[in-house]
Amino acid sequence: MKAFFCVLACALLLCGSQPLAAQISAIEPKAKTAVLTTTTDSVVTPRPRTSAVAIAQYKSGDMYMRAVYGQPLRRGREVFGVLQPYGQLWRTGANEATEVTFTRDVRFGGKLLRAGTYTLFTVPDSTKWTVICNGDLGQWGAFSYNAAKNVLTVDVAPTTTREIYEAFTIRFDETKTGADMVLLWDKTRVAVPITFEK
Repeated sequence: MKAFFCVLACALLLCGSQPLAAQISAIEPKAKTAVLTTTTDSVVTPRPRTSAVAIAQYKSGDMYMRAVYGQPLRRGREVFGVLQPYGQLWRTGANEATEVTFTRDVRFGGKLLRAGTYTLFTVPDSTKWTVICNGDLGQWGAFSYNAAKNVLTVDVAPTTTREIYEAFTIRFDETKTGADMVLLWDKTRVAVPITFEK
């Protein structure tokens, strides 16, 4: 026992003013010391979007079409001609510009559109909508729109619906020759006929 205290005293003299963990290490080199670290966990909460992201899809055999778009709400406002002025380029939704994908070549409003993904812009008007498929992807809004990258443009006449669509909606309605890509908001309906190429 006396020998143990002598060893302990020598070890303490050797350690001097070293930290306690180092002193314990010198006395019992095989002993493991636990180092406690404190971290502050923080939870990153996403901010909810005013306009939700929505997806419209259509699948038939090897033909697949999809539209990914932001879905703004009417909220009692007059939409076309006021909220979205006539004659001005629109991202066809909210937030990021709408993108449409086709896995096969189609006739889009009667014009050939190759399989691929395109940004969908529109220019609403009271008697005619211009629908644009643009090759520049990943755009926010219509701020970086480059007409030189337009792949095709078609004109379509809007119609009035009986129902009021609170949220801007895109859907694909099947037809005998393919499907119509239908844009709906407030009381406005715009349908672009899509024919599947054989």
